[in-house]
Amino acid sequence: MPRAALTVAEIFRRYGDSFRAQAGAALSTAQRRVMTAIEQCRTAALGGHVEQCDRCGHRRVWYNSCRNRHCPTCQSLARAAWLERRRADLLPTEYFHVVFTVPPAVAEIAIQNKAVVYGLLFRAVAETLRTIAADPRRLGAEIGFFAVLHTWGQTLVHHPHLHCVIPGGGLATNGSGWVACRPGFFLPVRVLSRFFRRVLLEALQDAFEAGQLRFAGRLQPLNDPRRFAEHLRPARETEWVVYAKRPFAGPEQVLDYLGRYTHRIAIGNQRLCSLDAGAVRFRYTDYRRAGASRQKTMTLSATEFIRRMLLHVLPPGFHRIRYYGFLANCTRRQKLTECRRLLSAPPPPPELADRAVADYRDRYEALTGRSLRRCPRCDDGNMLVVDHLAGQHASPAILDSS
Repeated sequence: MPRAALTVAEIFRRYGDSFRAQAGAALSTAQRRVMTAIEQCRTAALGGHVEQCDRCGHRRVWYNSCRNRHCPTCQSLARAAWLERRRADLLPTEYFHVVFTVPPAVAEIAIQNKAVVYGLLFRAVAETLRTIAADPRRLGAEIGFFAVLHTWGQTLVHHPHLHCVIPGGGLATNGSGWVACRPGFFLPVRVLSRFFRRVLLEALQDAFEAGQLRFAGRLQPLNDPRRFAEHLRPARETEWVVYAKRPFAGPEQVLDYLGRYTHRIAIGNQRLCSLDAGAVRFRYTDYRRAGASRQKTMTLSATEFIRRMLLHVLPPGFHRIRYYGFLANCTRRQKLTECRRLLSAPPPPPELADRAVADYRDRYEALTGRSLRRCPRCDDGNMLVVDHLAGQHASPAILDSS
C-alpha cells in the first residue's frame, strides 16, 4: 500500500506541542490559532458529515476544513473562486509583473511591526507605481493593478516583497483616451526603485516619530532615535531590488500565473520530502543558480520548520491582496467599462461569484467541472448526506471538501 504523502498538518500534529513548550510566551495568540487550525483541519475535531450512495450504499466521511488562510490544505477552492471573479477584470492588453523587495534592515523592522510595516509597504508601492505612471514623461496615465504580499523566501526565511500585476497601459490623465505602454516595456525599474526607496524610508521615519513602531529583544536598542537612524543608514545608501519579469503573453496566461501566486502560503505540501527522526526535508529553488542545479533540498528540525512557518502568520484582518487605480474596488466597475470601450473590448460574461451557490459542492462543480455528488464507486448513484458529525467546538464549522 503506498505511503500517504507528507503534509504540513502532519508535522504540526506530531511536533506542535513540543514547539509550544519551547516557544512559551514568545508565541503570539494569532500564531497559536493558526497552529490549532492546521492541526485540526479535516479531522474529527472540526466535525463533518457522512454521505451514502443512493444506489450501491457506498459510504464516505468528509471532515470539515479549517478555512484558515495560512493552511496549505484549504486554498484550492478559495483560489479558484478568486480567479473566476478576476476573469471579468481582464483587458485585451499586455500584462506586466513587477516585484518590489525591501532590504534586510527594513525586513528586520517589519518582523516585529508587521501590521504597520506591511501596510506602509503597500502604500509605498502604490504611490510609486501611480506617480511614475502618471508622469507625462513616462506614461501619462492612470494605471490599474493589484498587489499580493509574500513574506517568505524559498527556505522559509522572512523576506517581505510585493508582486504587482499590471495591465500595459491606462486611462490618459488628460482625458484623451487609452495610453498603451511600449511593447514589452512598462516603466524604468531604476526610477521605480529609487522613488520606492525614498517613499518607504520617509514613511518608516514618520511611523517611528509617531510612536507606531515598537522593538523588543535584540532590536530593543532601535527604540532610540539615533540607533534607529543608524539601522536604516545602509538601506538609504544601497540600490533596492525592484524588477520586472517578462510580460505575459496574454490575459489567459495571467490567470494561469495568478493561480500559482495569489493564495500561496510559505510552503505547500507538494514541496515536502520526508519527516524522519524529528527532521523535515523539503525542496526549494536556489534562484542564484541556473539550470538543474537550482533545485535543492534542505533539512530542518521539525521545531525550526514550524518556527519558520509561523514567521509568516499575518496580523488578524490584514488584507494581503489589494487593488489600486482603475482596479480599486470603489470605482472598478465604472472605470473598467471605460477601459473596455476605449479598447473596443466586449463586456465580460456574468461573473461566477454573482451566481447563487447553495453550498460548497455546487461551487466545486461550477469551478472544476467535477461532481462531488456522484458516487466514486459505482459512478451512477448520488452521494446523499445521511449524518452529521459534531466537532469539539461550539461554533459551527464550514463544510468544505476542497
